[in-house]
Amino acid sequence: MNGTSLFAIPAAILAGALVPFQAGANATLGRHLGHPLWATMASLVISAIAAMAVMALMRVPAPSFSEIGRLPWWGWTGGLSGVFYITAALMLAPRLGAGAFLAAVIAGQMLAALLLDRYALVGFAANALNPGRLLGAVLIAGGALPVSYTHLTLPTSDLV
Repeated sequence: MNGTSLFAIPAAILAGALVPFQAGANATLGRHLGHPLWATMASLVISAIAAMAVMALMRVPAPSFSEIGRLPWWGWTGGLSGVFYITAALMLAPRLGAGAFLAAVIAGQMLAALLLDRYALVGFAANALNPGRLLGAVLIAGGALPVSYTHLTLPTSDLV
């Protein structure tokens, strides 16, 4: 493991740990603003302001408009995916619970990641499906099922 991985993996774990917090905070925001789409809008505006502040602090140069013209059509879909995810999270997480919602999200992420890697889509390098990757995906998706079924709970008095 190189030095970059030593930073990148904990940073990715932290990013993942923030996802259920984001879902809960946005759901609460939606309830207080009167509609989930207002929470989506507020979340994205706050994100844009925060990103601009970080860019100013890091002195990030303006993008090259000639490069924007060469961008593939799907390069703009990340924002649409973000709107869908944020809205789904703030509408579904309160109904399903953080664990069940995130288990389903992670299962979906794993399946999509395997397809994106297998077919080298949206800028990813090709990465073949092999038994280890398939087993990992099955274990992740399989682990999502018991987390998702909240009615299969053990009595808490037996656990204490």
